[in-house]
Amino acid sequence: MKLTKISSAILLSTFSLSAVQAAGLDRSGQSIHAFLQPGNYAEAGITVIDPTVRGQAIAQLGGQKISDMGDDYYFPSAALKVQATDHLSLGLIYDQPFGADATYNTETTSFSETHPLLKVTEGTSVEVRTENLTALFGYQPNQNWNFYAGPVWQTVEADIKLRGTTYKNTGYNINVDTKEAYGWLAGFAYQIPEIALKAAITYRSEISHDAKSTETSNLPIYASFMSDTDPRKAIYATKGFRQSTVNATTPQSVNLDLQTGIAANTVAFANVRWVHWDQFTVSPEMLGELGQDLISYSDDQWSANVGVGRKFNEKWSGTAMVNYDTGAGNPVTTLGPTKGYWGLGVGAQYSPTAQTFIQGGVRYMWLGDAHAQTANNIVAEFKDNTAMAYAMKIGYRF
Repeated sequence: MKLTKISSAILLSTFSLSAVQAAGLDRSGQSIHAFLQPGNYAEAGITVIDPTVRGQAIAQLGGQKISDMGDDYYFPSAALKVQATDHLSLGLIYDQPFGADATYNTETTSFSETHPLLKVTEGTSVEVRTENLTALFGYQPNQNWNFYAGPVWQTVEADIKLRGTTYKNTGYNINVDTKEAYGWLAGFAYQIPEIALKAAITYRSEISHDAKSTETSNLPIYASFMSDTDPRKAIYATKGFRQSTVNATTPQSVNLDLQTGIAANTVAFANVRWVHWDQFTVSPEMLGELGQDLISYSDDQWSANVGVGRKFNEKWSGTAMVNYDTGAGNPVTTLGPTKGYWGLGVGAQYSPTAQTFIQGGVRYMWLGDAHAQTANNIVAEFKDNTAMAYAMKIGYRF
């Protein structure tokens, strides 16, 4: 079962589709597999998610069917790893770890409304984006151990509209300006290259953001600088407009990666990920005064990807995997109304040379049923939903 280093490296690179997440706001899985590749290495990839998320509003809100509100989305990734010396390695990883994309149909009155002045009907919609740039510094005292750490630069931005009777026809909007903040990661890996054994554990810190935002609403909101006893308060009541600061903390996480050879040119692998979503809440000022949170999760997320990779010949290799994700609690936010998933995925890799490869994969996911809530009230049920994920990556060893 002895494997050459280049064979085990090719097999290891077939992990890309295991990084597709679907719980809470989690997306990329924050993998550092590229940094654990032998020698000098570079890669670039893209993942596309096509969800189908349908549901039904509760009877008190009309009981209307909710057509597919899950928007397709994609996120790119890139990585560079340089083995500077026998004992020192450097790396740079770009990904988009968290996000949300959803649009409710304007025909569902519980999630849409007509502007009183413009006479334009809009549905609830959400677009949240984050970007990560991670610098890694690794120390390898021998061929078996690798200790690494580094800083993380992260940005977050959002554009969200809440419409319909679900949100009491407030016509609420929030636009969060791009804001950067910093965190860190640390971990270690152990390997025995001769048998393709590799284990790594990586911790990422939470990252706190204080982002400037603009909130608007159709409802009167009193000037926040006035006290309840200020007689001018009623005079200064206005159609809601406020520039405020949104406090949001992206969660800490731990990734455990395992791989071992089980036959000639064949490996078994597993990835386990924990994300600290428990008690995660984002509550902008104006929306909080209207009695609602923007996003709220109650449980930590656990996910696992288990599979087998095989090198068929010098040109082709492939993987098959099973995936499970617990989600981040139930009830959930209306902006992402699913609870985890089960999934099956397959991938293939073509290596025209020993230094280059092109990889592709597909995954089918059965999304978990969930109740959606606002202001601690159940407003809709979503069940029997699915998603497809497609991934492509190119890699180069130099």
